[in-house]
Amino acid sequence: MEIQKFSYDNKIVKYFAYATIIWGITGMLVGLIVALQLAFPEFFNDYLGFSFLSFGRLRPLHTNAVIFAFVGNGIFTGVYYSLQRLLKTRMWSDKLSYINFWGWQFIIVCAVATLPFGITSGKEYAELEWWIDILIAGIWVVWGWNMFATILVRRVKHLYVAIWFFIATFVTVAILHIFNSFELPVSFFKSYSWYAGVQDALVQWWYGHNAVAFFLTTPYLGLMYYFVPKAAQRPVYSYRLSIIHFWALIFIYIWAGPHHLLYTSLPDWAQSLGVVFSVMLIAPSWGGMLNGLLTLRGAWDRVRDDVMLKFMVVALTCYGMATFEGPLLSLKNVNMISHFTDWTIAHVHVGGLGWNGMFTFGMLYWLFPRMFRVELYSKKMANQHFWIATLGIILYAVPMYIAGFMQGLMWRDFNADGTLANADFLKTVTELHPYYILRSLGGLLFIVGAVMMFYNLIKTAKSGNFLANEEAEATVTKDMKVATKGEYWHRAIERKPIRFMVLAIVVVAIGGLVEIIPTMIVKSNVPTISSVKPYTPLELEGRDLYIKEGCYNCHSQMVRPLRFEVARYAPSPESGGYSKSGEFVYDHPFQWGSKRTGPDLAREGGLRSNFWHYQHMIKPKEVSPGSIMPAYVWMKENDLDVSLLEKKIRAMQTLGVPYKKGYDKLALKDLESQALVIATDVVNNLPKEVLKTLNKEQEINKLKKKEVIAMIAYLQRLGMDIKANPQLKTVKK
Repeated sequence: MEIQKFSYDNKIVKYFAYATIIWGITGMLVGLIVALQLAFPEFFNDYLGFSFLSFGRLRPLHTNAVIFAFVGNGIFTGVYYSLQRLLKTRMWSDKLSYINFWGWQFIIVCAVATLPFGITSGKEYAELEWWIDILIAGIWVVWGWNMFATILVRRVKHLYVAIWFFIATFVTVAILHIFNSFELPVSFFKSYSWYAGVQDALVQWWYGHNAVAFFLTTPYLGLMYYFVPKAAQRPVYSYRLSIIHFWALIFIYIWAGPHHLLYTSLPDWAQSLGVVFSVMLIAPSWGGMLNGLLTLRGAWDRVRDDVMLKFMVVALTCYGMATFEGPLLSLKNVNMISHFTDWTIAHVHVGGLGWNGMFTFGMLYWLFPRMFRVELYSKKMANQHFWIATLGIILYAVPMYIAGFMQGLMWRDFNADGTLANADFLKTVTELHPYYILRSLGGLLFIVGAVMMFYNLIKTAKSGNFLANEEAEATVTKDMKVATKGEYWHRAIERKPIRFMVLAIVVVAIGGLVEIIPTMIVKSNVPTISSVKPYTPLELEGRDLYIKEGCYNCHSQMVRPLRFEVARYAPSPESGGYSKSGEFVYDHPFQWGSKRTGPDLAREGGLRSNFWHYQHMIKPKEVSPGSIMPAYVWMKENDLDVSLLEKKIRAMQTLGVPYKKGYDKLALKDLESQALVIATDVVNNLPKEVLKTLNKEQEINKLKKKEVIAMIAYLQRLGMDIKANPQLKTVKK
């Protein structure tokens, strides 16, 4: 036994804490803008010079900023503070700590510099392009390397429960990110997903759901196990419950991804697995919530007086609500109503604002007085922040729940004669307007609270004396690997961090392997359709524009085999019916969407004229009164960039799309021919009084080069391979 002296690095914690606050407010402001764009459709929309502020461009920026900038920096703030104290040692490498910090901020800046300009891979929560994905993987490894090296030089024998969750977070997020981010680069700013259609959908939502699980949940559960007992000054309620909570959670969570794809063309067996494990998930999730809340037993007087604990209690309550609702939403009869609606938006924001947001606020209120060795500047202001933020969550979530229920029920409502009661999709949009306004008010209140916190913490920091290197000491035993007589069986696992990590990888990997490998290997899971052909060059360029403009944020391309969806989107036998897996074999990435602010587009081809689409893209609110769709006026002005067309065709050939050998050299000619046909049709349908003022030939030659023509080509292609062949013939690939 010996006493060793050392110091904790608080400077890195301070850096990440400030980044958490700054990026958090920034991400929330972007979220408020996109909320206002739905409540007031012309807000930063419809203007030629504001393309980078349109809804489709900003929504991915909001989600990435909140998830990776706000919550990501919050994770690092809490981990760098708690890990050192739990292991009784300074971080193994200060240099790696600061590479982690500056590298992560650089990644966020790259996201800000690309997403608003339409540089995106088009996969939700994974929109960043291939080279940024590589940077993310590299910085994530830097953090994991530093964390594991610190664990190996620790001055305590056993790993506390919080560290288990940190380890699971590191290994699982690495697996998810790398596997989902396999892309084929075409240029520095353009790539295509390696997977297509059904396979891409399964991999994406295996990643998407588990990004919520292992980025937004497990690290925060680890921080909960550290900060709640610290603030309550009581030990965690149950060590054995924490063991069950941890292992059950990481095993079950990874299976639940397919519940995002219920009633789609994903194979039924995969959907069923997603449902079963999602329902099972409620047990470990609530086990963790109860372990946190019961840690406060006998300390409720402290909750009344300690603002940090108030935030923690609301955070744990929101976590419990969200993890009860998740299994509920995975039931097929509930998902039938909820999917594609604002119910999902309410659900994720109860988790995002309530669980991650409130926990982060509480953690920051706890950290700043200790790092700066001074009392919080204003406890009164902190309490005001608590109530404003709580009210903001309520005003955000409740209107969105109501909007979601309304949407789902209006979509499926039939008249007595069997016709759709709300056949006009716009009616289901205009009815939501009051709820979008209330949602914006709730978001505004939440941001006001965050700004109040920033001011409070800045004043706290200025009035204090920052302790960059906090002196500490620990009593160290000679051999920390030796077992203690009569110790609990799990202690043996805790003493061996590498063994613990390998076991965690195995437990996590089982679900992913069982679900994904059969879909990749067994061709009968994704039967092809002989009539489905690759996109023409112009359609391919139009599809890339569709992704660039973020149209997938508001439109789905998946008609589910439900009576009300088929009646709305595919009412006649010639229309192709519900969506089949073979329709999407050339879609890199898939475009099934997760929200219908606008109608489904899977059967859009041929329903309307080229001229209607032209008008609708430029001035949608005139063509469809009541629409909240942005006006893409710049697509009429911007020339279509075809400089990468040959590379795109070759990339598609590499991915297995059957273009003829050498077609890359012929693609431009085909593109120009199809563009000329569409442009001629559009110009010929212009009002006569307009045509009189134009040189028709010049107008056609000008228009055929514009982005809007490629977009029209893509929209007119959707579903046409199926519509042209009502008697489908399934063939093996």
